[in-house]
Amino acid sequence: MTTISVQSSSRIRRESILPYALWSAQALLALTFLVAGSSKFLMSSQDLTKDIDLPVAFLRFIGVCEVFGAFGLVLPGLLRIRRGLTPIAACGLVIIMIGATVVTIVSMGIAPALLPLVVGLIAAFVAYARWPWLSE
Repeated sequence: MTTISVQSSSRIRRESILPYALWSAQALLALTFLVAGSSKFLMSSQDLTKDIDLPVAFLRFIGVCEVFGAFGLVLPGLLRIRRGLTPIAACGLVIIMIGATVVTIVSMGIAPALLPLVVGLIAAFVAYARWPWLSE
């Protein structure tokens, strides 16, 4: 009987912490991608391609995707409209972070690639936890 109450109490605590963890992760990711995406528009073409051998237009496109992804992480939940867009935005950002990790490994090595890898894992956590079939 005691074990059941401990397990129930543990589940209640975990379920009450999860929304806060998700919103914190979403807010941090949104801020990260908003800064990263907007910086791709503010930097000059020379500065943007200084460390990476990718076309400027492609990098600016990635910036647009990052900004829209940042909005997609928080606006559906805040406005309570089309909440299913949040995991889709998170999945798109995971794809971007996979590409960023690969490009960073090729151009700079493994150690600097840990940052985009961790950001991608956090985005994957948000995508998984916010997926609609989990709430059924």
